[in-house]
Amino acid sequence: MVGYIIKIILSYLLGSVSGSLIAGKFKGVDIRKMGSGNAGGTNAFRTQGAGFAAVVILIDVAKGFIATVYVAYLTIPFITGPDPAHINLLMILCGVAAVVGHVYPVYFGFKGGKGAGAAIGVVLAIAPTILLIAVFIWIINLVITGFVGLGTIIAAVSIPVMSIFLSVDNIYFPYFAFPLAVFIIYTHRSNIKRMIEGNENRFEKARIFHRAKNS
Repeated sequence: MVGYIIKIILSYLLGSVSGSLIAGKFKGVDIRKMGSGNAGGTNAFRTQGAGFAAVVILIDVAKGFIATVYVAYLTIPFITGPDPAHINLLMILCGVAAVVGHVYPVYFGFKGGKGAGAAIGVVLAIAPTILLIAVFIWIINLVITGFVGLGTIIAAVSIPVMSIFLSVDNIYFPYFAFPLAVFIIYTHRSNIKRMIEGNENRFEKARIFHRAKNS
């Protein structure tokens, strides 16, 4: 049990590493003081461009993936390793801890991103096929509406639905996917409010059909 607790804490600390703030150190910027003030990939893209955002997203996805795949299996000196019967549950718990760390990072006053980047890493580690379909759904939404946040919410909701119909080796994955979708909706509540009020930013360049209609 001690080993499990240590790994969950390590996963949270790993999740607390902010991709935007690491990348920002090299560029001399802090995106928490720009745009929406969020430390996630979308704000990174809007304020600093595609290259910067790509680095941010890569770091955020990597920490979710590493926590799920590597921290869960980590050998801790003088502590018994995880029971093979419980490793699937430990992977989920480490992934959850990384996502929580992403949103509430201990290093940065508990003000981080919205959890999508780290969550992508977790789903990539456990259910890559479901992630691929979810990304496709996200792209379709982006092309049609231009709303990044809406696409993230819809993709997050699609993951637990797909986990019912598609086989996943980790039996605990559906129990992770449903609360994850609710959590992603919660972290995007400001996006939802702005969409209702008509103030949400659109990624107009991605709206291929809209551009074709007005060309």
